[in-house]
Amino acid sequence: MTLKPWKTLSRSKVLDYGKWLAIESHTIELSSGQIIDDWLWLITPDYVNVVAVAEDNRFILFRQIKYCVDETSLAPVGGYLDPGEDALDAAKRELAEETGYEAADWISLGQYCVDGNRGGGTAHLFLAQGARQVTEPNADDLEDQELLFLTQAEVEQALMAGEFKVLSWAAAMALALRVLAMPQ
Repeated sequence: MTLKPWKTLSRSKVLDYGKWLAIESHTIELSSGQIIDDWLWLITPDYVNVVAVAEDNRFILFRQIKYCVDETSLAPVGGYLDPGEDALDAAKRELAEETGYEAADWISLGQYCVDGNRGGGTAHLFLAQGARQVTEPNADDLEDQELLFLTQAEVEQALMAGEFKVLSWAAAMALALRVLAMPQ
C-alpha cells in the first residue's frame, strides 16, 4: 500500500487576526479520492522552545502562569519566530531576551506540527548547552514568571510528575534529556 498525502484543492480565509491567528476553510482531497469541503485550518506563528543548560549543568527554566493552564507550570524558554526569522536565530534571541544568557552549543531537537490535521504552526525545539549570563533579561512577556535553576534529577522528577503543563514543553524536555543521556 502506498500512502499519498492529502491535496488542498482550494482555500478561503474565514477569520483574520493579523500575525497572531487566521482560520481558513479548505477543500481537500483525501488519498482515497474523497473530497471534503469546509476543512478548517488554523494558522498561528511558528515558535521555538529552548531547553537551556547552564555551564554549571543546571537547567534554566521558568515557573509561570499561562492562560490555558489553571495552575503554575514549569516551562523552558520559548517564543514566536518573527516573520522571515530562522528558527535557530529566534531560539538564540529568545534565550537572550528572557534570561540574559547565551549558549555555546546548540542542538536541534526537531521541528513538529502542532496539530497534524488542523495546523497551528510549527514548533522548533532546541537544546542549548554551556549557557552563561551575559546581560540582564529584557523580556516583554505577558505572563508572570519566576526564573529557576534545576538539576537534571529535579527536571526528570518534574517531567515525570507532570509539572510541564504544555505538550511542547514536556516534549522538548523529554527530547533534551534523551539527547543528554546518549553517549558523547
